[in-house]
Amino acid sequence: MKAIKKIKLFVEGFLMFNILWYITAVVVNMRVLPKPTDIYFNMSKLYGESLYKHVLASLYRVTSGLIISMVLGIFIGLLMAYSKKWNKILNPLVYFSYPIPKTALLPVVMLVFGLGDTSKITLIVLILVFQIIVAVRDAILNINPETYNVIRSLGATRFQIVSNVTVPAILPALLTNLRLSIGTALSILFFAEGYGTQYGIGYYILDAWNRIDYISMYAGIVVISITGFILFILIDILEESFCKR
Repeated sequence: MKAIKKIKLFVEGFLMFNILWYITAVVVNMRVLPKPTDIYFNMSKLYGESLYKHVLASLYRVTSGLIISMVLGIFIGLLMAYSKKWNKILNPLVYFSYPIPKTALLPVVMLVFGLGDTSKITLIVLILVFQIIVAVRDAILNINPETYNVIRSLGATRFQIVSNVTVPAILPALLTNLRLSIGTALSILFFAEGYGTQYGIGYYILDAWNRIDYISMYAGIVVISITGFILFILIDILEESFCKR
């Protein structure tokens, strides 16, 4: 299985990284760079300090943002790909909005939606939805028109054409985009959780940094990295299940 290979690759990389980290920490010998063993031996203590609550809060925001972005992105991407009228209307907006750094909108989003989860999820959606729209639209437009001939000759409806031909054809590109979106969402979350919240792995890392608690800070970095990897593996499992070759 592809997922098992990825886990094996992760374990090998994890071991190599920790060996290099340990050697660097010994050579540098500074408090700001503790040994990895110091981090892992304190994990149980950090768990008792409600680290899991921060992880769950971040996962809720990331998954909510991803789900909303995927639903909106797929719907708008399909609309633009199949309707020249809607593509003509929406394409200038997507083209203009796509390269704008959405993190600059964080103060505006917080003023409009408050300091809670809604503003953080909205920021994730604003950043991810445009790249999903573009990926879906372009993937559909790249499908060979002859692919539809057989199912159309059988009198298939538009819904049947989309569900049986279009979606399977664009699914690999969509899952690839979802992998990229996960990394982006976690990066955004680290930035967004520094404001107006008491829970979240981004808040946890920044709070530990401000308190000069480097053990907790590095533990948070390790946890957010492992969380990202687990989400990647879940995408690989979905790809193996739905993208049979």
